[in-house]
Amino acid sequence: MLDSYRRVFAHPGSASFSATGLIARLPISMMTLGIVILVSTLSGSYGLAGQVSAAFVIGNAVVAIAHGRLADRFGQTRVLYVDAVVFALATGLLVHSVTADWANPVPHLFAALSGAAMPQIGSMVRARWANLVSSDQERHTAFAVEAVVDELVFVTGPGLVTFLSTLYAPQTGLLVALALGTVGTVVLALQTRTAPPAHPVTRETKTDPLPWGRLVPIALAAIAMGCLFGALEVATVAVAEDDGHKAASGALLGVFALGSMGAGIVAGAIHWKSSDLRRFQGGIALLAPAMLVLPFVSHLVPLGLVLFVIGTALAPTLIAIVSLLEGSTPRSRLTEAMAVFQTGISGGIAPGAYLAGVVADHAGGSPAYWVCAGAAGFALIAALSCRPAPVAD
Repeated sequence: MLDSYRRVFAHPGSASFSATGLIARLPISMMTLGIVILVSTLSGSYGLAGQVSAAFVIGNAVVAIAHGRLADRFGQTRVLYVDAVVFALATGLLVHSVTADWANPVPHLFAALSGAAMPQIGSMVRARWANLVSSDQERHTAFAVEAVVDELVFVTGPGLVTFLSTLYAPQTGLLVALALGTVGTVVLALQTRTAPPAHPVTRETKTDPLPWGRLVPIALAAIAMGCLFGALEVATVAVAEDDGHKAASGALLGVFALGSMGAGIVAGAIHWKSSDLRRFQGGIALLAPAMLVLPFVSHLVPLGLVLFVIGTALAPTLIAIVSLLEGSTPRSRLTEAMAVFQTGISGGIAPGAYLAGVVADHAGGSPAYWVCAGAAGFALIAALSCRPAPVAD
């Protein structure tokens, strides 16, 4: 199994940009929680904390696709340098505006600007892999690496920002996220050898079309999966609290992530005979009925086992989606297409968490998992509507 990973990391520069991508991506899972901790601690208002955090998410979602388009047209290096500067300034001003108690909506504006400047590291790293490796199997393994990195980011980041913000000053977590994001982005920008070539658009050139027949269903499925992730986290915390062991929620979510990481590592080493589209549809088809079990499990040990099994279906599905995008999108717009997918997931997390929270408040933790089941059902409909498309040159 390790031979597959040795082959992809044998490419010059691959280990360096992948490791850098891990560091630079950590703020994705640290910023919103760090904002909530900082604002709620200093203002005493969770409502205000939610507003500022939402401003960050909205700023990121609105600009993410444009980020990808700019990286494709002007090259990653230029975009990453600009991102690093603006993200550092905006995040620093956000922290200062909150600690200095500046009037609203100044913190909201800095939060939105910080979100807008957040580098689309995941999309850019995957575009580097697509440019670097040549065979379908190597691309599949490379995308498996990044799926596992994503899991590590979302497992490590929240705990890190909470630990730093509660052990030291409430702004410490955000300042560390600022440092990691800025340094990681600059270091990635310096690795010009592995950056994909720019595809400038002039009067003489024709813009390659995006494969909307695949991109729209994938984007809808991504939104549904983001909703599933957000609802799963809130529902799991609520179930653990109902059982009298709220602290166990972290372990339960860790088991879920562990299942996904393990499956991602194994899936990346397999030479699949089925197409990316079939694996995408098959993965969602397994995920959707599995979600129907969760509302009926209220005890923590069996819940952990179910979450682990569900996690094993997640990473292989995400790998298949990214491979599907890569195989049917023109190279000149690949980062943009990847950004559509990433934005869909990010955009679905907040609504999913909100809906699950409403259900948990009124009916308890276990019924909140019905939000996950509904989101998985919507993802299945979107996946089945995705049709074969010609492979891009």
